[in-house]
Amino acid sequence: MGSPRPKPKRLAEKLLRIRTALGISQPEIFNRLGVGHLKIDYTKISTYETGKREPPLQVLLQYARVANILMEVLADDELDLPETLPSPTRSEGIKRPLAARSKKL
Repeated sequence: MGSPRPKPKRLAEKLLRIRTALGISQPEIFNRLGVGHLKIDYTKISTYETGKREPPLQVLLQYARVANILMEVLADDELDLPETLPSPTRSEGIKRPLAARSKKL
């Protein structure tokens, strides 16, 4: 068996920031994501935001769409979310300064 794939260390904080920037509750973000067909319920949002579970790719895609960012911004620990969410234009994220990147490693 291969080794497990590395998980983004900052994913949970980014998901929480998206929801809080929108000023909505966990059930509301769940509804906005439109992922009920995936057989998950809104209580999973908490586990994604605390880092206890990693969301499926379809959920990450919907978070990216709601925030108007590229999905890469969620997965890449070296990219920060844009200041304004949802982003007024599709955002590629903000490259973290080298000093901030080395502190997180």
